[in-house]
Amino acid sequence: MKKALTLIAALALLCSCGADREHILKVYNWSDYLDTEVIGEFEQWYEEQTGEPVKVILQTFDINETMLSKIEKGQEDFDVVCPSDYIIERMLQKDLLLPISHDFGDTPDYIDQYISPFVKENFNKIEGGSKNANDYAVGYMWGTVGIIYNPKYVSDEEASTWNIFRNPKFEGKMFMKEDARDVYSQVLIYLRREELARGEVTMDELMHDSSDKSIADVEAFLEEVKPLVAGWEADFGKDQMVQERGWVSLNWSGDGVWTRIQAEPFGVPIKFSFPKEGFTVFFDGWVIPKYARNTKAASYWINFMNRPDVVIRNVIETGYVSCNAAPEVLEAFVDDSYDPIDLSYFFGPDYTAVRTDPVLYPDRSDIERTAMEHDWGERSEALLAMWSRVKGDNASALTYIIIGAVIVAAAGFALSKRNKKKSKRNKYKK
Repeated sequence: MKKALTLIAALALLCSCGADREHILKVYNWSDYLDTEVIGEFEQWYEEQTGEPVKVILQTFDINETMLSKIEKGQEDFDVVCPSDYIIERMLQKDLLLPISHDFGDTPDYIDQYISPFVKENFNKIEGGSKNANDYAVGYMWGTVGIIYNPKYVSDEEASTWNIFRNPKFEGKMFMKEDARDVYSQVLIYLRREELARGEVTMDELMHDSSDKSIADVEAFLEEVKPLVAGWEADFGKDQMVQERGWVSLNWSGDGVWTRIQAEPFGVPIKFSFPKEGFTVFFDGWVIPKYARNTKAASYWINFMNRPDVVIRNVIETGYVSCNAAPEVLEAFVDDSYDPIDLSYFFGPDYTAVRTDPVLYPDRSDIERTAMEHDWGERSEALLAMWSRVKGDNASALTYIIIGAVIVAAAGFALSKRNKKKSKRNKYKK
């Protein structure tokens, strides 16, 4: 209700402004993907820096393609948007983005100063034709795909490979992310593990592989796995892990941290693994769409989002990891309870022995087994058709039982959900 009232008020303000659109900044972002208190602070900061007033209107989306459709077909005049890497690639190829200005006058350029070289290197791999993605997109948050597991029932060795999903020992206790692209990529990495080991193919080459053969191979693997999997989950699988009804989940690193934090008060151990065969990294980044009407404020917004104190607050609020490599950001998340890990790839050569959560910031040895996914273009239809065939139109009886259990348990977990952000803040508070 609070979000609805905020949106209604914002839209009413926009309608009342008429020709004053140059003082409106329309931000289109994922749900719950920033500390909303920074919005008012940005408005004040922007006026201090430029002498011009601005009012931010925040709208949210849950699916990349929904956002893209509004911009591509509806020509919505959003000023700044936060798509995922493969959508940034698609938007560049379709000429839907404007370059990001770094003309901030006397204001420091936090973008150039602090975005990690690791992020810039990956953005260089985004295929935008003659356009370099680093000129049109600035990394916001990033993470990995891996395996959430309960070590009471699953050994570290069992969770070290994507082949765990073919293990009948865990029948009815496993979940797969409701994401065709992420699932396809991890399975293909596993199926091509021997070619990878022999150097016959690279991880990046695999992320471009949308051949009929590879799709068929992944489909065969998933058909074998399907009877063992309890469900294809968007969110309910994490609660199942917390309640120990699930033991294994193919999922995102941010969800792995969230699940671990939520499970701690119940005495449920949760771990996250990076499978030995390899895995993917993902990035979400700020862009300025083609139909934006306030590009100046949009560039300042992106710069503000990279100011270290703002970065820290957004990370604490969302639980995801920033693309910002400012020393202050790392210092905020140093934790002496962890063993030292090599983060020189992200923060620079002086950071070879850092004590922090390795799920959030994987060690260099793990990152060396990663690649970023790419847009498939017209071949995306083949991927979605395969995914539809695997999942089928009818859910299994076990899936219905699990969904029913989730509904019954919803009241008991309402407090946990309400405390989601609070627990993250407590986790990272110095």
